[in-house]
Amino acid sequence: MIEYRAFKNYDPPQIAEVWESSQLGRGAIGGMTSDILECFVFSQPYFDKNGLMVACDGNRMVGFVHAGFGANEERSQLEKRVGVICAVMVLPEYRRKGIGRELVKRAEDYLRHAGSVEIFAGPIHPFDPFYLGVYGGCQSAGFLASDENAEPFLHSLRYEAVRHQAITQRDLNSHSDPMSIRLMGVRRKLQMQLVEEEPVPNWWWQTRNGRLDTIRFELVPKRGGESVAAVSIVGLDFYLPKWQTRAVGLFNLEVFDLERRKGYGEALVLDVCRRLREERVMLVEAHIPQGEEATLNLFQKCGFEVMDCGMVYQKR
Repeated sequence: MIEYRAFKNYDPPQIAEVWESSQLGRGAIGGMTSDILECFVFSQPYFDKNGLMVACDGNRMVGFVHAGFGANEERSQLEKRVGVICAVMVLPEYRRKGIGRELVKRAEDYLRHAGSVEIFAGPIHPFDPFYLGVYGGCQSAGFLASDENAEPFLHSLRYEAVRHQAITQRDLNSHSDPMSIRLMGVRRKLQMQLVEEEPVPNWWWQTRNGRLDTIRFELVPKRGGESVAAVSIVGLDFYLPKWQTRAVGLFNLEVFDLERRKGYGEALVLDVCRRLREERVMLVEAHIPQGEEATLNLFQKCGFEVMDCGMVYQKR
């Protein structure tokens, strides 16, 4: 007889065991522990034990689902009109018994009772309250195509894919840096500099990215002046046990309006990759949202290849 209940304080070790046994693919960290869950889930100021529901067979946890909410436009508080199922896992030997379906149903009931009128499956900014840094890579990406059980399960529950983003990576061991006259001209005029903090981080950024090691690089004129492009990087140290290499993610690449189509974004990405290689980082990841073909082309010119796809689903 399967028992369903809300989270209790003694559950983290078994939640970590379910995570490790659930065959989540390349985009989930290996070596999950109670301490990691505490950092990225339970210590969040908006964590609600009623949003994390578990399924137990006697004393053994066999699955769990976790639902939460995104942020409002100002990123200053939760927006409960939009609910998101951030994770759902069932041990392989307990699948196809209706446990996952029942967990999702209870998560949906929780979200609707809190006021959600839209329900998504798969966290993605700004509807990603949990698991940034431990699932998806350098950014929240919904559920990954490499997590091969996710899509057929969600389709069976009448969820449809509504948004996707390409997940690209560059192996700094196997790719030489591209070079052109245009890039040489950029480097004669501009240089990369390190900025210690994100500009004006908000509450939502602090609760999620603020828990990770992030820094920002800018491309600035050598003779002084305002920056023309910027990008942030985040360490992916928790992926070391699974990926077996030091990895870093790039995000928030910006080329300011008047400076576009001059090769500045490409030059900045390549300079960051060169700097990371010197620091013995051998893998770099970047996520490209749906519809941003120019950005995808830029990263591909810099030697990045599409490795995976993140999908967000919506309840029909």
